[in-house]
Formats: sequence, C-alpha cells, structure tokens
Amino acid sequence: MDQELSCPMPHSADAERITLAYGEGGRLSRQLIADRLLTRFGNPALTALGDAAVLTSTGRLAFTTDSYTVTPLIFPGGDIGQLAVCGTVNDLAVSGAIPRWLSLGLIIEEGLPWKILDHVLDSIQSAVRTADVQIVTGDTKVVPRGAVDKLFISTAGIGEYHDEPPAGPSSLEVGDTIIVSGPIGMHGAAVLCAREDLGFDPAPRSDCANLAPPLQALQSAGLTPRCARDATRGGVAAVIHEWSAARGLGIDIDVRQIPLSNEVNAVCELLGLDPLFLACEGTFVAAWPADRAEAALLLLHQQPLTQRAAVIGRVTAARRIPVCVMSAAGRLVPLDEPAGSPLPRIC
Repeated sequence: MDQELSCPMPHSADAERITLAYGEGGRLSRQLIADRLLTRFGNPALTALGDAAVLTSTGRLAFTTDSYTVTPLIFPGGDIGQLAVCGTVNDLAVSGAIPRWLSLGLIIEEGLPWKILDHVLDSIQSAVRTADVQIVTGDTKVVPRGAVDKLFISTAGIGEYHDEPPAGPSSLEVGDTIIVSGPIGMHGAAVLCAREDLGFDPAPRSDCANLAPPLQALQSAGLTPRCARDATRGGVAAVIHEWSAARGLGIDIDVRQIPLSNEVNAVCELLGLDPLFLACEGTFVAAWPADRAEAALLLLHQQPLTQRAAVIGRVTAARRIPVCVMSAAGRLVPLDEPAGSPLPRIC
C-alpha cells in the first residue's frame, strides 16, 4: 500500500523516517508540531499551544475517549486517521450530542516513514472538516522501535446537547422495533482481507464514516430513538446482547432482513464468518417504539449514508434465551454473545 501514496520524498534515506529526536520536546518536536500539525489543524484553541484548550459552551456536554491501534494502518475505505475521527465523532453522535471538539494524541514508532504519517494526517484533516469539528489540543510521542506497531492514536471528544439525549437501553419496551442504518460487517471484512492479503476482487471496503448527519436529522424531526449504538467491536451481535442484558428483555433478529454488501457476503460464505459479529465503523443500531419506526426508517432512507437502513428485529418479553435470530430457513435459534473478537486490532 505504501506504493499508492504520493508525496515529495527527502533526499537522505535517514530523513525519510521519523527518529526519536522528534519526540524529545526540543527543536525537532516543535518542528513536527508546527510543520505537520498546526498547518493542518490550526485554530485559536490549538495554536495557543498551552497545556489545555479553553472552550466555551452554554449547555450540557458529552465527553468520550478512545484509542486506535488498527493494522494495517491503511485499508480499503479508510485508514487509522479517518477511523480515529469518525469513531470518536460517532460515539458522541449516537449519544445524542453534536460533536464539537477533539483531542489528538499520536504515539509514533521510531522509523515510521514520513509519507505514512503525512497520509494519515491528511486523512484526519479531511475527516475533521467533513465532520465540522475542531482539534483543540493534543500530544505527540515518538517511542523506540518495537514499543508500538508503527502508529497508535488516542482521541477524546466533546459534544453539546441541543435536545434531550436518547433515554438508553433501559427504556426499551416489548414490541419496540430494531433498525440497522445500513449494510453490516464492512469494516471488519475490509481489515481482515487487507491484513491477510486474501485477494478478494472486488475487495471489501470499510464503511468508516461520520454518523452525525443522519442522527441529527432524526433529532430535528422529533424522531430521537430510545437508544442507539455504533456497532464497532463485536458488531451488531454485541449491541443486541448489551441491550437485552440492560433491560432484561428478549430480542429477536431476522437475518433475512439484514442488509449486506455482496463483498461481505462473499467473505462470510467463503470463510465461515457471521456478519453479525463483524465490526462496523459507519453503521449504527437503534430502537424505536413500533408506531414511530416507519417514520424513522423513511427519514433514514432519505439520507445518503443510510439509504439501505432496514428493520431487523424487535424486542420481546423476557425469556430463558434472551437473544435469538430467525435463520434463513425460518427457524428461531439462539444468538451467542461475542466472547472475543474473531479479528483483533480492527480499530
């Protein structure tokens, strides 16, 4: 993948890669910040270069934090930079907040090529512009070879509430409708195929994307869901089990209604994977009372990112086996809770 990246290369082989000196707080550290970070993310809060950003808000705030260690760093449909921004923004958006501010922490392995770092930073710049958020503080460390795998990113995000947030899974009621916002499993399949060089043609592409626009459209229309979650590690299955446990009710999922891309379907059939357990990075699961689900689905179909949203299940009364799936053969069978990821380091 490195060959696909294009940027001017230094003349010296040593100058092509990051050295420990860039993380030691001196002139080279300031140079890295000034030349590569402030040129992309400069704003009054960030360029003040203090130990903390000064922010102004008049309402309630949501706060989230996350870390990203995906391998490979660049995969079809995204990279670790886009993933870090979208993942943090999405955690705020499914909580009902409007994303506003991010922190950005970079832990860089000595020897990482500058062209890889520049590619990731360009991707972050594009993602924050698209999401209309600001990076207002951050930190950069360079560690010896082997201390990390190329590049780790940590983020924190702050969002503002303009409306009431979703009530959460404890508010679920029997008969509620479960909707997924689009095809599932795309991120997990894309990272798996890229990491293992499985040679699928066409290769699966990650769904990595900013979920704030469709969720804000739902809020504006008075269609805030009871609860919403982006289906990252553990996929849709993890979300459904979490909700069932939080409320003590059952949930039935109909696999015949779950939207899948042709690429993910092919990967799952050939490798024996269940798409319900594969990670998504631009797809959310949400629940509405049955009498509001149709209006919510109609609105989602009008949004570019969620045109394939679909009803996939419903909440049922409590029972001994809390989560079940209606199979393609029309039989209701238990859905196991994810005990571990089938693919580590996908985000």
